[in-house]
Amino acid sequence: MTASTAARALPVLPADHRPVRLSERLEHRPGPWPLHDAAASRTLDALAAEALPAHALMQRAGLAVARLAMALAPHARRIHVLAGHGNNGGDGFEAALHLLRAGREVRLHVIGRDSDDGRAQAWPPDAAASRRQAELGGVAIVAGLAPQALGGADLVIDALLGRGLARPASGPVADAIRLCNGSGVPVLAVDLPSGLPGDTGALEVGAACVQARWTLALLSLAPGLLTAHGRDQAGEIWWDELGVQLAHPDFPAPAARLQGAAGLQSLWPARRHAQHKGSFGDVRILGGAGSMGGAALLAGRAALGAGAGRVWVDLLDEGAPRLDPVHPELMFAPTPADERLASSTVVAGCGGGEAVAARLAPLLAQAGRLLLDADALNALAADARLMQALHRRGAEGGPTLLTPHPLEAARLLGCSAAEVQADRLRAVRELAARSGAAVVLKGSGTLIGRPGPHHAPWINASGNAALATPGSGDVLAGWIAGLWGQIACGRATGAEAALDEAELAARRGVWLHGRRAERLAAGGSALVASRIVPDGQDG
Repeated sequence: MTASTAARALPVLPADHRPVRLSERLEHRPGPWPLHDAAASRTLDALAAEALPAHALMQRAGLAVARLAMALAPHARRIHVLAGHGNNGGDGFEAALHLLRAGREVRLHVIGRDSDDGRAQAWPPDAAASRRQAELGGVAIVAGLAPQALGGADLVIDALLGRGLARPASGPVADAIRLCNGSGVPVLAVDLPSGLPGDTGALEVGAACVQARWTLALLSLAPGLLTAHGRDQAGEIWWDELGVQLAHPDFPAPAARLQGAAGLQSLWPARRHAQHKGSFGDVRILGGAGSMGGAALLAGRAALGAGAGRVWVDLLDEGAPRLDPVHPELMFAPTPADERLASSTVVAGCGGGEAVAARLAPLLAQAGRLLLDADALNALAADARLMQALHRRGAEGGPTLLTPHPLEAARLLGCSAAEVQADRLRAVRELAARSGAAVVLKGSGTLIGRPGPHHAPWINASGNAALATPGSGDVLAGWIAGLWGQIACGRATGAEAALDEAELAARRGVWLHGRRAERLAAGGSALVASRIVPDGQDG
């Protein structure tokens, strides 16, 4: 961690801080929790260091790492620390000294620079000081990592690379990462699993990255921990704010915000006794062309399960039966072109095929609230006139929500899915700006964004690989629509404008969708989409 100066220091508390499991923080405290990119984290480090005695911030960081290591692996006797030559490595030196003093057998491997070259000035000042203290304290420090060096180790602490990674790990660092992963020894990563880009979480094919069992984020949280490849690489995420009070005028703007149970539940009051089905909004589903009627039914069922007052399905396949025997509550009718459309929340595209394109123009002009998914998004990408109609709708205050997966987002942006996944935050911001709509970019760490420079995207923390199943997105579209209709009828708080309502519905729907998958398949084993449909017990 850096100790550079800044204009005004953050207030700090006494050094009695403790790491906390991030999932517990999200469950019990409303937040929102800011996520900061590398540039902002450097500013925050500098502000915090300004308020503390010299070297104190790194000492707090190292103590936090050591405490968590002993709590997570209390029986680990032989602990190896992999330290890079930056401030992340300095945290590793501090942790190694605390672990040695606690009676552990500690060996610290300096990777990427000869640990015996004596050139302390080649290290950042705080890291150099921590290295000297570790040497004086008796920590065994060796240069590099031999192929069999981790044999017999009980725990590895990864302090190789920090938040400023700008390119894939290479050379001795990449070799050390691969040896670490191949050893089978559990790993606690400091700040980030080394090799993971903190700003994006996106790994290049074949890039070396530590596979951590646990990651301890220090002071601030990196967006890359929670989207793209981050959740797979980071394992269980812990967080220690190091006693820094995070509310401050000089605090840098977040790159994204993290949502969890407590914050969303505080905006969602219980139903009142005097309410009736008309109090909870009308939802209309347009889709189900050809053999894809199931997609529209899944969306309709999800809207009902989410609490919508009334749900109609307009199937594009004229020969399909107009009855759902599993949910006879669903009604089937053509989408109206009168004031009923203006008061409805409309979902278009689920199983829509090519036929849905011809139905979008009137929806863009007249629907009260419009969610575009799947084939409706493909139709937008292929037809400039529909995109112009979407822009007009936004300019006139008509709220729209787009729910693409990465390939659909790529078609809308005119790029490849790989480019979308390489920087998911940039993609969601750009798509929201271009479309004038709120956007849900699906994937690991689903993102919810909206137009405007002062609206940082949200990253959703719920869900697992069980959602990677056909029809899961149709369920999500209907779920969000069911919530959106209720918000428009005044059920939720915290939504002042039409896009506020769309964003809140998306945030809550995405979170509940992920939470249901966690409840039904905690390990991420496959679910059929019909099981993901909410059953009234999902909040």
